[in-house]
Amino acid sequence: MFDFKYAWWGTMVVLVGIRLIDSIWWRTTQKGHEYNGRHATLRFISGTFATAAMWCVYCLGVYSTADTVELASTIIIIAAMAGGAASVLAAHKKTAMAYSFILLVPFSVALLLSDENYRQVLGVLGLSFGLVMSVSAKKAAEFTSQAIRLKNENALLLQHMETEVDKRTRKIYELSNLDPLTGLFNRTAFLNHLKTSLNSCIETHQPMALLFIDLDGFKKINDTIGHDAGDQILTQTARRLKEHCDDHQLLCRWGGDEFLIALPNTQQAAAVAHSKTLIDVISQAYLFDNAQLSLGATIGISLYPQHADNELKLIQLADMAMYHQKKRDISTSGVFSKELGRISTREQYLKNGLARALENKELSLSFQPIMAADNSEISAFEALLRWQKNEEHISPVEFIPIAEQHGLIRKIGTWVLNRACIVAASWPKPIAVSVNVSVNQLQGDDFITIVEEALLASSLPATLLHLEITESVFSFDKDIMIDRIKILQSRGIKVSIDDFGTEYSSLSVMQDLAVNTVKIDRSFISRLDSSGLAIVKAVINIARAFDYLVVAEGVETKEQAVLLQIIRRTFFPRVLFF
Repeated sequence: MFDFKYAWWGTMVVLVGIRLIDSIWWRTTQKGHEYNGRHATLRFISGTFATAAMWCVYCLGVYSTADTVELASTIIIIAAMAGGAASVLAAHKKTAMAYSFILLVPFSVALLLSDENYRQVLGVLGLSFGLVMSVSAKKAAEFTSQAIRLKNENALLLQHMETEVDKRTRKIYELSNLDPLTGLFNRTAFLNHLKTSLNSCIETHQPMALLFIDLDGFKKINDTIGHDAGDQILTQTARRLKEHCDDHQLLCRWGGDEFLIALPNTQQAAAVAHSKTLIDVISQAYLFDNAQLSLGATIGISLYPQHADNELKLIQLADMAMYHQKKRDISTSGVFSKELGRISTREQYLKNGLARALENKELSLSFQPIMAADNSEISAFEALLRWQKNEEHISPVEFIPIAEQHGLIRKIGTWVLNRACIVAASWPKPIAVSVNVSVNQLQGDDFITIVEEALLASSLPATLLHLEITESVFSFDKDIMIDRIKILQSRGIKVSIDDFGTEYSSLSVMQDLAVNTVKIDRSFISRLDSSGLAIVKAVINIARAFDYLVVAEGVETKEQAVLLQIIRRTFFPRVLFF
């Protein structure tokens, strides 16, 4: 019997060793990698069945010679192993059930077939426990299988949820950081990146240039061709800028047709050169519906540390430089300077002052007589706007363009028209009053109504109101402007072309528009003794052909008045001057 037990233990040690080696090999070479799971499962099941068979052989081997205590101990140990297998092997139902069966059933059957009563009792108990363990193993395996399935389903659900969370996170990031049309960073994200980059430049004592880019001609394309064309141009422009920007975090669509680019470690000369390259790139033709569209770009440049050490201030100064450059020379680049800062500060001061000038009663009118050249009698008065702010007399040449640029001219122009009509209506002798009208005023759909209300409120006859316009009004919708002027003339209001000869296509304007008066600009009158004389004679000849009244602006000397009188007698009897 001892020989059997030694042989059994030797065989069991070899079997366990083989299974241990197989487990170590799996952990060291295959765990965490892709492998054939079916083969691995078959090896494990084979090892499990071999172990169960060895225990079954042991039980049957000692059955005939074992005493009561040894048999009882053996059946208890085997039953415990079967009970443990129901949990340990629950991941594979058939293996768990078969393991319990192999351990208990053959040994229990052998005990039942014995003639001894106590052995039969042990056989009944072993067989009963084996059947119970098989059922328990089945239930445990089904529970474990369901748990694994639920775990996998939850893992898939969790993975799906994580994917959705990632998508939503990316979407939120895009909504909060990216411009939806161009895909460039928006203001918020750009300011954060610019601040970080600027702080880095400050710490490392490196320069930085900021480029403020504004498209030239974009509004006209957007208004005439449509927003689809405008959107495509913005998208293509963004793509072109990205190709010429090393760090896309320092490129953004600031708003509308404005873009910003920050260039770390860049001096003024390099920034100017880069801006010229960008202007050339942006100025290349854009394709839309098989048509080529062209526009340009004006760029303002500010520099660290020369101009500012704050990201918001750099943007403000670059914006300032861009607007100044757009006035001077469109589709070019300009660098901020102290002189530009002074001009912009002055402009801001005047803009803020104009916004409150009427309520502060700082505006007033002066009336300059318009006299006949033949007898020097006063024919009319021109209303001239004056502005006195804090003891300073500010010239209309300075503040009128600012009022037009910042949308204040319509309110101020309406006040001038109403005030001029009221004053003219109070004169003891009926004399016409001449009022300048800006392009912005005439563009307003309510302009005709404003004029009629001014005449009605002042009781001034329409025939005593003269409105002066410049030729630049016809650079807009010419037909609409001509129709409005004809409506004014139908009311009895006279219309003059102011500063004639200083704008474009003067002859074309005179041909298309039946105005009442042509005013020769003072720049020609001041040069009557030279080139101005020929121009004045030409204008008077043209006016005579159209039967227009002629007014000469800026007659300041007796010699000029005498010369104009001679011209009047020679060419045209209806000449006035002031």
